[in-house]
Amino acid sequence: MTEKSQIFVSKSPPKWQLYMQLCRLDDFPLGTAFVFWPSAWAATLAAYRYATAFDVLVLHVLTLFGLCTLLHCAGCVINNILDIEYDRQVERTKSRPLPSGNLSMRSAVVLLAALVMGSLLFLILASPDPLAFRVGLLSIFLFTLYPLMKRWTNWPQAWLGLTVNCGIFVGWASVREVQNYTTPKVLFIGAWAWTIIYDTIYACLDKRDDVKAGVGSMALYFGPRIRPALSLFSLIFAASLTYVGVVNDQTAIYFVVSVGGAGLHLLWQLATVDFDSHKDCMEKVCSNTTLGFIIWLGLVLDYVVKSYYSTDPFH
Repeated sequence: MTEKSQIFVSKSPPKWQLYMQLCRLDDFPLGTAFVFWPSAWAATLAAYRYATAFDVLVLHVLTLFGLCTLLHCAGCVINNILDIEYDRQVERTKSRPLPSGNLSMRSAVVLLAALVMGSLLFLILASPDPLAFRVGLLSIFLFTLYPLMKRWTNWPQAWLGLTVNCGIFVGWASVREVQNYTTPKVLFIGAWAWTIIYDTIYACLDKRDDVKAGVGSMALYFGPRIRPALSLFSLIFAASLTYVGVVNDQTAIYFVVSVGGAGLHLLWQLATVDFDSHKDCMEKVCSNTTLGFIIWLGLVLDYVVKSYYSTDPFH
């Protein structure tokens, strides 16, 4: 899909290309997927618990995808605006629209305002629950601070985990008003750990440039301990998925496909990743979109089987 997105962007009018590159739509759906999957997990978990009709669930998931796409685009624009001087020092990013001077700062700000307004509209469509709207606003605020975190701390990936996984509460609230926070909170902790895993691998791409620029990352912080450190976060993620399945009364389908599939995928990633290889790190980061789908697939299969093939669905 990313290759098709790049072709689509390259065939667009030159001005539109710059706007789409600013939103990282040339890598679509890579970044959007990391925002979308946790919210889709949460919506499907809530639909399973509260016997939500399948067509209603599909509508909620599609709305969440639109919301997550806009939020990710807005986050990318914010990141590009605040990181313009840093991006000029990094080989991988210096040709982007803002640091290269191909797009003006004023144009970027206007685009950001439009994306934020669109995100707020989708938030209203996603859920009438005031919690969803407040969490969405919080997500935009966290996105705004994220580019500054690498200047202030060695743990910017942990902040990103707080930022991109707010959709869990929006996804749950889109299906049913949140009355018990246990399941979405535990899922949030697990997704936070997952974000640290893939974004720390991603941070390995810029280790040398980060040292030169004097900014921090968990890739630099962990250093030679990066593999065991990420293994610990993988255990946290797997444990949270297991706990969520237990408290939400999921069946064996979820535990085999979602939990087992995610565990095997993480094991493969951390056993084979070469942290010094740009190509391999990027491949492992991209593979996490598949991991997100595997988890959702198990949830959907569990939901469908219990909805349509059980004599006592949703007890």
